[in-house]
Amino acid sequence: MSLPLRRRARSGTDSSTPNAEPVTVTVARVVRSDRREAFEREASAILRVASGFPGNLGATLLHPGPDSSEYHLVYRFSDDESLAEWEGSAERRHFLARMSGLVEDERYARVTGLDSFFTRPAQPGPRWRLTLLTVAAVFTITSLLQLFVMPHLADWPPGLRLLLSAIVVVTALGHVVMPALTRLFAGWLRPSRD
Repeated sequence: MSLPLRRRARSGTDSSTPNAEPVTVTVARVVRSDRREAFEREASAILRVASGFPGNLGATLLHPGPDSSEYHLVYRFSDDESLAEWEGSAERRHFLARMSGLVEDERYARVTGLDSFFTRPAQPGPRWRLTLLTVAAVFTITSLLQLFVMPHLADWPPGLRLLLSAIVVVTALGHVVMPALTRLFAGWLRPSRD
């Protein structure tokens, strides 16, 4: 499984100029309960290799609590260039391929400079809440489309109407509706654990 390189996604700097500040990456992986030991072996091995890469400032594995199977691999590099070398390396691809069957879900977070010491990524809430919100959004968009647009396109071939529907739903969902809904329902989607 390959993680996308999200260079400067959090820092907002120009992508043509590398960031010379330290970069911290956290990769959270929910491990299959029957594969935890194998995952821990692979994670320890990948972190040993990452620690030896030029520009690496440290790497560690954070183990889950008693009621969780979410591990966090944390590594720091001196700058974007060093991070890019690691993330593009054959060694990393090799380990990611070996770990792909051990993991159910993963998230990637990246921060630069002093933010890496003070910024904690948001804790995800229960997945069913985001699923419910997404279903409600898709239902609303498709209902409005069926009520107000599709009657005017009755003479279009069915495949073309379905294609238009898919384009409208995906575009509205990804660019307008879900960003607004996730901001509006942020407290419900990620309830505080304090």
